Amino acid sequence: MALRQESSGAPAPERAWVNGRPAAKISVLERGLHYGDGLFETIACVGGEPRFLRRHLRRLGAGCARLGLDAADLPGLAEEVREQAREAPRAILKVLLTRGPALERGYGVTGRERTTRIMLRYAWPEEDPSLAQQGVRVRIAGMRLGENPALAGLKHCNRLEQVLARREWADPGIVEALMFSSSGALISGTMTNVFLVQDARLYTPRMDRCGVAGVMREVVLETAAAAGILASECVLDAAALARAQEVFLTNALIGIRPVCELPGTSLAPGPVTRQLQARLAALLASGARSGDCEA
Repeated sequence: MALRQESSGAPAPERAWVNGRPAAKISVLERGLHYGDGLFETIACVGGEPRFLRRHLRRLGAGCARLGLDAADLPGLAEEVREQAREAPRAILKVLLTRGPALERGYGVTGRERTTRIMLRYAWPEEDPSLAQQGVRVRIAGMRLGENPALAGLKHCNRLEQVLARREWADPGIVEALMFSSSGALISGTMTNVFLVQDARLYTPRMDRCGVAGVMREVVLETAAAAGILASECVLDAAALARAQEVFLTNALIGIRPVCELPGTSLAPGPVTRQLQARLAALLASGARSGDCEA
């Protein structure tokens, strides 16, 4: 999701498909609905091309392997994504894979379930450039993320912790909340990954306890390595956040957003943030061809 305050009206997709068919119905026995038994990807489409598509599909395939979902038709899904992206110069595609309709009552699976594939295409208006230049205001969520290594890193369909965290504020000037885990480790925003800069070195939380290992997070770490910026994935706490000289957020739509304000603290976009933004600019302005290349 983009870092944009929700409008008063519900966003409606331009197009919707289920298993490759427009306006198809979803079973009331769908396990994604009952249990959140599935995964999703949110893909930015620029110039009629899906950005970072190979990275999204690689993460989706890894998630399917961990959850035991059938990912045999990922090549077909890739072509479907490209086809829908070609119809719109600038759009957001949300792709969901679930285990499909339940064949028996309860949590157990039979192994005969057939994966449900859902794709939604949304209009994607141009972002306010001041968000990338001046930065965004961020709060700290009271809601904590539960730690479960079996699900850590996955973009699974159960997002109730993020939903509860997002209910904590209504100030339209605040665009995100940072979330800590039950043990007090800084993990992410509700819809973003977080990076800290201290003494020109980059730090980001490890994703081995909980949280989503974002596609843009991966791109930023590779870009930092190519630029000679030392970067570490480590356990970070509130003290590390308080010491940070620069803080920025990432996701697949927004690229990099500097944080200009945390509770009680003002920050300014610094040289490491600016260097990474400049290096990523060409990738974010393009579609699949350059966006899937190594950063």
